[in-house]
Amino acid sequence: MSGTTGAPGLDLGAVLADPAVQVVVCCGSGGVGKTTTAAALALRAAEHGRRVVVLTIDPARRLAQSLGLVELDNTPRPVAGVDTSAGGSLDAMMLDMKRTFDEVVLTHASPEAAQEILDNPVYQAVSSSFAGTQEYMAMERLGQLRAQAEAEGRWDLIVVDTPPSRSALDFLDAPARLGSFLDGRFIRLLTAPARVGGRASLKLFGTGMSVVNATLGRLLGRELLRDVQTFVLAMDTVFGGFRARADTTYALLQDDATRFVVVATPERDALREAGYFVQRLATDRMPLAGLVLNRVTVAAAPLSSARATAAAEALDEADPAAEGGPTHDAGEGPAWAPRHTAALLRTHADRAEVAARQRQLIQGFTAGHPRLPAVQVPAAAADIADLDGLRLVGSALAGGPGTDGSAPLAQT
Repeated sequence: MSGTTGAPGLDLGAVLADPAVQVVVCCGSGGVGKTTTAAALALRAAEHGRRVVVLTIDPARRLAQSLGLVELDNTPRPVAGVDTSAGGSLDAMMLDMKRTFDEVVLTHASPEAAQEILDNPVYQAVSSSFAGTQEYMAMERLGQLRAQAEAEGRWDLIVVDTPPSRSALDFLDAPARLGSFLDGRFIRLLTAPARVGGRASLKLFGTGMSVVNATLGRLLGRELLRDVQTFVLAMDTVFGGFRARADTTYALLQDDATRFVVVATPERDALREAGYFVQRLATDRMPLAGLVLNRVTVAAAPLSSARATAAAEALDEADPAAEGGPTHDAGEGPAWAPRHTAALLRTHADRAEVAARQRQLIQGFTAGHPRLPAVQVPAAAADIADLDGLRLVGSALAGGPGTDGSAPLAQT
């Protein structure tokens, strides 16, 4: 629902029900309930007849816990307890960066070349911790899932949970970054001897490269330089194929078959990040479904914070204990009522104050994005830790019960 913000309402249930939508990407800063949102969307789609796989790139294990799985890995695993009466299904997986990289090598290199790459110490370091590898492999894994879905018909919807913070969109830059890496001056320098053909060329080129190699050898160490050169040469064809596949996946993300969902909480920093995501998606011409506002505080009654506080103070004045009179236990009758009611009024006052502050922030954000569809998911004390909790979140995301505060929720 859009609430009182004036923003158009977002019905993600309708988005999930559209068979033309084949990829849903959830993005947002850390700690806003993005992982739970992805799981809830995937579960709702599955129980309404879609064949779904949900991929989390976030290394936190909240997705596995909420889906009732002991752990997630690079292999899609079926989720038990899902209502499949509508013909749907749900698998879940978590990106294993190293394993995905290994699979790329094994698939796109000859057995001899693949083993040489896998044994190379530079590859072992790059595939585990090189900056940007996670985003490269996320793009690769999404492409693999899409190709598998088309070839086998196992899934008709892929839900992607991205990493927290602005890096959630770094995988969009993977093709360009990879191209810059492969075409960079340093890489061309390392591979130049192997790329120059013919004895005459090598003789002409040899003197200069000997000086370069000697310099690099002093800087890196001769053994490391040799490992780096071997790695780059062996990976050249593998990376070339990956770059082409990454470009294909990037085109998929721009296609009408994809929908992006930006997730935020009604807090200043989270909404600022949401604004960044919305702008970036528009710049890259990525199809945006809308905004999910998580953990929205809803007052239980139409009573302002000031009035609730005043009423509590009036009850305090009427309480005999406040004037030094006799005190009473909870079970001793109506003498307890003023103090108990005053405490409830103060709790409501605090909640109403938070709700008013959040409402003001939401209205400020939507004023700057008046055409951005939005849905609010109420907050509550308990975390979402099972399928029943995810179903409640999914209902709220689809504009069902809970969006008016009648069934408050909480999200991890």
